[in-house]
Amino acid sequence: MPDTQQIALEDPNKQKLQQVPQEPANNGDTKQTDLVQTVKEQLPEVVPLETKSSLKAKLSLGDDDKKHGSPKKVTPLKYGEIVVLGYNGVLTQGDKGRRRSKFTLWKRQEANGVKPSRKHIVKNPQASHVVQDSKQHSVSFTLSRNQAIVIEYVHNEDTDMFQIGRSSEGPIDFVVMDTVPGDQRVDNYTVSQSTISRFACRILVERNPPYTARIFAAGFDSHRNIFLGEKATKWHTDGEIDGLTTNGILIMHPVGGFTVDAKPGVWREVSVGGGIYALRESRSTPGKSCVIEEEDNVLRDGTLIDLCGATLLWRSALGLLASPSPKELEEEIKKINAGRPQCPVGLNTLVLPHRQSKGTLMATEKQPHVYLYCGHVHGMHEWGQKEDDNRQCPMCLKVGPFVRLLPGSETSLYVESAPPTHCFSPCGHMASEESVKYWSSIPIPHGCHGFRAACPFCAMPLSGDPGYMRLIFQDNVD
Repeated sequence: MPDTQQIALEDPNKQKLQQVPQEPANNGDTKQTDLVQTVKEQLPEVVPLETKSSLKAKLSLGDDDKKHGSPKKVTPLKYGEIVVLGYNGVLTQGDKGRRRSKFTLWKRQEANGVKPSRKHIVKNPQASHVVQDSKQHSVSFTLSRNQAIVIEYVHNEDTDMFQIGRSSEGPIDFVVMDTVPGDQRVDNYTVSQSTISRFACRILVERNPPYTARIFAAGFDSHRNIFLGEKATKWHTDGEIDGLTTNGILIMHPVGGFTVDAKPGVWREVSVGGGIYALRESRSTPGKSCVIEEEDNVLRDGTLIDLCGATLLWRSALGLLASPSPKELEEEIKKINAGRPQCPVGLNTLVLPHRQSKGTLMATEKQPHVYLYCGHVHGMHEWGQKEDDNRQCPMCLKVGPFVRLLPGSETSLYVESAPPTHCFSPCGHMASEESVKYWSSIPIPHGCHGFRAACPFCAMPLSGDPGYMRLIFQDNVD
């Protein structure tokens, strides 16, 4: 009997897309760029159109690695962005190369996607010609010491593939390390033992409208292979084989999209083959849970992806138009500063920094601080100090934490384009009212089986109820 059997596989990417109702387009006289017009007509999410200059700013090119499709002369199509929660626009030690706080997915000049083709039953996957071929993508499932199944993948000219993981090897497009909450960070901090897989997941985006993006657990290594060992969670039933990674890749689609009316969705686990399953008892529990047939692995604007150590946010190119551009956010900060807010104690003018910075402003009396139990904004002063590091607000006499006030600079985390009138507790990061309400309601995976709401700008767990506070400035007093 031959050691290898070949069985043709169906392409799972041919599944039907769920139809999403479209909102009516704005009938104003604003002129649209070709890119925005194309995206508006083809993508399922629709938002009001804006001016040409504003759209250009929001869809402007970043400085991502050329490997990710960054252009030389012609502006490529922007699929969307992946934002790492907890960094407010820049990593603690700075964005460098493929390790960044935000990744932009551009349409590649040439397709690099792959799709399953044939199934091989072998005795030793390492000795299989499919695995040994350095130009061949494959996924190996070891069933026992003497039997394994190797899925051969072939080139798919209709998709672009992007890989995410902890490894700095070439196949990984976006390098992601474990996120440490802001209050626990120190200079040159490192995580002793990472729980993020070296080749965590891969995203395949269709190159043609509607540019659907799908996520799959596990990524191909430098030899273009994915190995699920004998102890990995996998199953082989009715001719179908699939599996899960050690700590799992979880996704959550907010109900209603990334909007002011959205509600938290249910966290699910995605398999190597793109199937959707209920969560296991804990992240590394052997065995799979029940399959969720009515759900899929298609990324939607606002989908959260958890790698067990870092949580990512997917923003579609069109969905980003509802969030403020960096320039628009800076204008809102300038408006607050133009009101010349004063410290009620020192009577000095307070100044919000325009961007995240470690500059001297934060150490001066001009840096705004906020009482988290009432929202009154002051400068740094010594009045009302208590033994437990809390302070008494001189305006309303409430006793509570007194923290530095900082703008939330990563605009992709805003669900609306509105002024930053509120802040998260206990970190003091500012955002719009609907944005703080949204994130305070979102459970983010924590540990092996826990969930908690956290500030998206620094990853600190929210405290108190509801986890945010409206800001009260003493401004426009002239």
